[in-house]
Amino acid sequence: MNQRRLSDQGLIVSEEGLGCMGMSEFYGAGDEGESIATIHRALELGVTLLDTADMYGHGGNERLVGKAIADRRAEVVLATKFGIVRDPQDPGGRSINGRPDYLLRACDASLRRLGVDYIDLYYQHRVDPDVPIEETVGAMASLVDEGKVRFLGLSEAAPETISAAHAVHPLTAVQTEYSLWTRDVEDEILPTLRERGIGLVAYSPLGRGFLTGRFKTPEDFPEDDFRRHNPRFQGDNFYANRRLVERVNELAREQDCTPGQLALAWVLHQGEDVVPIPGTKHRTYLEENVAATEIRLTDEDLRRLDEAAPAGATAGDRYPDMSGINR
Repeated sequence: MNQRRLSDQGLIVSEEGLGCMGMSEFYGAGDEGESIATIHRALELGVTLLDTADMYGHGGNERLVGKAIADRRAEVVLATKFGIVRDPQDPGGRSINGRPDYLLRACDASLRRLGVDYIDLYYQHRVDPDVPIEETVGAMASLVDEGKVRFLGLSEAAPETISAAHAVHPLTAVQTEYSLWTRDVEDEILPTLRERGIGLVAYSPLGRGFLTGRFKTPEDFPEDDFRRHNPRFQGDNFYANRRLVERVNELAREQDCTPGQLALAWVLHQGEDVVPIPGTKHRTYLEENVAATEIRLTDEDLRRLDEAAPAGATAGDRYPDMSGINR
């Protein structure tokens, strides 16, 4: 697989990464054995960037990833996140914490769960509105000085926050949702990143699996799948968005690929500083996703995709509560 220089800071990663969240939570039941086999297969195929967070599975996802890479650390660019605090007594309860004392403890806890000496890319998962970003990033920078972290990033941050953080310590990446049906990043965030030489890590590049075309009704999602409670997958929004997927599917047939592969190829064509991290917990879907790196799109192909899925065409918000997004 080809490599991409994620930012001016020099971090080199595979052009497509692997999001590991769904192996532990949110998208129905997982299987640890298959999940570990999927991570191993990803490494065999040249995927180096593995993405997790301390809140996924209440730390369980970090432990799973750590187990999978125990004898393969040198092959991995390991990314994890802090800042979303789960309430162990309330499955849906969570808060945001960007205080320096907290994040230093969170980093040590992640290192223990992952079973590693350092984290390659450490993100603040969500911006804490009660803590100046300069204080949070200053503490994150101390982790770089200590050798516990190599590179820093933010997730779901506004342009002003990105700029202020980058002035304290150079950021390597900002992670946010980016796909054919989530394109608001193009307005201000992506230009801000490019002005500063910061890479974009695109999570949910398959629209949380919707752009694969596998889901025909809202009932197709398992009972414990969080998409059942996501505005884009409910009621009229679901069917309006399915029409968008049908248009992408028509173009995919012309390319002799799946709609998911075409959607991934579109993200991969948005710039060498953009790295999608599609999530999966099955080797079959992983191999399908990796094959998208071989698809070459012409300017005309990209124009037609823009026409099929124009910015702002998706029905519904990205989350039930958007209050913590892009602060």
